[in-house]
Amino acid sequence: MFTGIVQANCEIVSIHHDTGLNTFEIAMTPELTQGLVTGASVANNGVCLTITKILNDKVFFDVMEETLAVTNLGDSKVGDKVNIERSLTFGTEIGGHILSGHVHTQATVKAVSHTNEHYNIELQVDPQWMNYIFYKGFVGINGCSLTVGKVSENGFILHLIPETLKLTNLSAYKVGSKINIEIDSQTQVIVDTVERILAKKQLG
Repeated sequence: MFTGIVQANCEIVSIHHDTGLNTFEIAMTPELTQGLVTGASVANNGVCLTITKILNDKVFFDVMEETLAVTNLGDSKVGDKVNIERSLTFGTEIGGHILSGHVHTQATVKAVSHTNEHYNIELQVDPQWMNYIFYKGFVGINGCSLTVGKVSENGFILHLIPETLKLTNLSAYKVGSKINIEIDSQTQVIVDTVERILAKKQLG
């Protein structure tokens, strides 16, 4: 489990391509690797991955074909940076909202508005996912817990503060880029339950 509070923006040092998977080598800071062990879960751009090896400040993850196909890790290149968050430790403060690290879909960057007053990103997603995205609700964006701004039929706007831009890779995304989306699980359960109840009433 994760909180959506990204801890660092770390570089992909190498990608080894093998049958059925790619192995990502990520350079992390000493603060992030302290106490980290093989088998632990770490969110990379919001994708929960298992550590397969640790070599000094380099951490290795195997990414399966399906994960590469449904997330933006499949488009990642050596030199790109990924948002990193270690798994939630109970007893510590939770500043975001609970994320599972299981990406539901990808959004396409439709527009970026960067002025002295604001930094806004407009995202477009498949309409089926818009049932779970609400104004002022939460959504996981490349592993970041962010509040939804204005909502349209097929997308929504994010208003990013300087601290978010500094700690994450979101400022690197341009029009046409793909961003990982994890919807809020509680919202999904509520919406699906209400839809089932209404469907039963209509049938009755």
